[in-house]
Amino acid sequence: YTQSVVSKLQRDSLIIIQKSPTKGFYNDYILFIPKGTPLNKTIFLLVEPNNTGKLSDSIEFHKKYAIDLASVSSVGNNISTELKIPLLVPVFSRPASQPLMYTHALDRDVIMEKSPEFKRLDLQLLEMIKDAKTVLKSMSVSVNDKIFMNGFSASATFTNRFSFLHPDIIQALAIGGFNGELMLPQKQINNTALNYPLGINDFNKLFGKNFDKATYATIPQFIYMGKLDDNDAVQFDDAYNEEERAIINRHLAKTVQERYVACQKLYQV
Repeated sequence: YTQSVVSKLQRDSLIIIQKSPTKGFYNDYILFIPKGTPLNKTIFLLVEPNNTGKLSDSIEFHKKYAIDLASVSSVGNNISTELKIPLLVPVFSRPASQPLMYTHALDRDVIMEKSPEFKRLDLQLLEMIKDAKTVLKSMSVSVNDKIFMNGFSASATFTNRFSFLHPDIIQALAIGGFNGELMLPQKQINNTALNYPLGINDFNKLFGKNFDKATYATIPQFIYMGKLDDNDAVQFDDAYNEEERAIINRHLAKTVQERYVACQKLYQV
C-alpha cells in the first residue's frame, strides 16, 4: 500500500523519543499511535503524565511503567484506542533520593527545582508536545494545536495543575482519583493565602505571568471521584507540606469525599 491510498494506521505503533536538551526536554517521552488512527486528517493528541506510584532513582524503572501506561493498561490507553488518537506519555522520574519532590504530581518542590532534569516539568512537557507534532506529521498524522489531557491519581493532580499554567493549549481534560483536592482559581480562602499548588496567590511570582482565568474557564473538564474512594495523599509529606495540609484540612475538609464536595462548590462559582 502506498500512503496515498491508506487512510488509517494499519497496526499499533509505540515510539520512544529520546530526550533532547537542545529542544527543551531533558527526559524521554513515549508516543502510542493506535491501529485505526486516521491519516491526513486533523485529530487531537492525548497527553497523560506518567505516574509510577513508586519511588526509584532508576529512570528505566519509570520508563517501564510509562510504556505500560501508554500501550497496555490505563485510562489514557483506553481513550486513545477507542477514539483512535495518538497518546503522549512523558518519562519523568520520581527520585527516591528526593522523596519530597513529587514530580508526578507537579508539586511545589518540583516547580522550585533548578536541576535540568527536573526544572519546570510543565515547560518540558510543552516541548515534548511540540516535538511529537513533528514526529506525527512525518507519519502523516496531523494533530490539532490544542490537546486532550487525562490523568488519574498523581497524574490527575499533575493535569489539574498543568491546566492552570497552560490553559491555552488544552481543548478538554478528564481527571479522577485525586484525593478530592484541586488547585483553586483564587488567591485566598477565609483570608488565608493560597500559594501554589493550593491556589494562585503567588502565581505571577512563580511563573512570570498572571493566571488566565478567562481561558481556563473555557476548558470542558470531567472531574470524577469514586463514591468509596478514601485514598488521601493530602495527609502525607511527599504530596503536601505541613502548612499546605493544615490549610486544606481547616478550610476545605479533612476527608476525601467532603473535600471533593467543597472543591466542586468553589469550581462552580
